[in-house]
Amino acid sequence: MIKELEVKVLNINKEEIENKLINLGAKLIKKEYQINTIFDSSDRMIKNAINGYLRIRESRDLLKNESKYIFTLKKNISKEGLRENIEIETEIENEIALTEILQYLNFDIKHKGTKDRISYIYENIRFDIDTWDNDTYPYPYLEIEVTDKKDLDKAIRLLDLNKNDVTSKSLGQLRMEIGFTDL
Repeated sequence: MIKELEVKVLNINKEEIENKLINLGAKLIKKEYQINTIFDSSDRMIKNAINGYLRIRESRDLLKNESKYIFTLKKNISKEGLRENIEIETEIENEIALTEILQYLNFDIKHKGTKDRISYIYENIRFDIDTWDNDTYPYPYLEIEVTDKKDLDKAIRLLDLNKNDVTSKSLGQLRMEIGFTDL
């Protein structure tokens, strides 16, 4: 189980952010293509009861030419300034078998989306530049993940980001703001 503290930064210029990270000396740790499949029951038990989701993520590491599947239960525990989540993950070998198991348990696919992710690390701060397919979310954003809340201000300062563009909203909430359905 992992506890993560994160925010999204909207209205970004991907190239500008990446150049700032490189100039800081941040280390490129991943370039990925992801396929994210979200599951829930018809009554949205996972979303409503635990404010979370079940996900199978196929992650294709473009730097190492490797693929893996990760099954995740993600539960939001706070949205105050910083989004605080609990993630329980396990690597799986057979995505099709797990999908069938979930469907037998009355969990259906609620959304399937793809994204490109470029990830950097600087000190204890992780920066993910995410670009989803247009049907999931048509605008790129930067995700900043920290282990200590004070590092968020440091990250914003280091990249000279506009604090008004920083949000603790979920992808589902951002989708709803632009007229899409929640995940």
